[in-house]
Amino acid sequence: NKKGWVVETISTTESERGGYKEYVMSLSGQNVYRFLQFEGGTHRVQRVPVTEASGRLHTSAATVAILLEPTDDDDVGIDEKDLKIDTFRASGAGGQHVNVTDSAVRITHIPTGVVVACQDERSQHKNKDKAMRVLKAKVAEKKRIEEEKKRSKERASQVGTGDRSERIRTYNYPQNRISDHRINLTVYNLDLVMEGDLDEIETALISFYYQEKLKS
Repeated sequence: NKKGWVVETISTTESERGGYKEYVMSLSGQNVYRFLQFEGGTHRVQRVPVTEASGRLHTSAATVAILLEPTDDDDVGIDEKDLKIDTFRASGAGGQHVNVTDSAVRITHIPTGVVVACQDERSQHKNKDKAMRVLKAKVAEKKRIEEEKKRSKERASQVGTGDRSERIRTYNYPQNRISDHRINLTVYNLDLVMEGDLDEIETALISFYYQEKLKS
């Protein structure tokens, strides 16, 4: 990637029609969260598939969540007695078994209802470690949002709510256009963005965020 960030795949769930139903990854490097913090929400894609003989525009969507991973020093407040840990046999798309041991792990945080599963590694221990990393991040995010709701509604009045059901952006392939609905920004560089050049969009979002913060 162009920014030199370290990308680690945490877990994946393949779709039977190709591609992924879910893809969880960890990114680390300089200013990662600052740069990507406003990417949470629904990203709508408009394109003409190669299999579309009539040239009709098809619309699909991907939901994105951006979570700040807690460090070892952060007290997320997860007690082991509040965890339900299940192991099961890992399987790929179409039910093909990745291996014949119960290496996949599912962890449930009972107080919040947060559930995380990981089956990408052949080692049950590694899958548990990865699942716990994601669980801690999700629980921390859930607590952070609840605390912010108690304090004020500031977040909702700035750069969107961050709610994963909120449509934040549309990618129109025939027009090479991207529209960010939160700040009414439209750019015609979809090809560059798909290659990883998000600078123009993210700079505008960060600028808008701080302008709104100054007003409040």
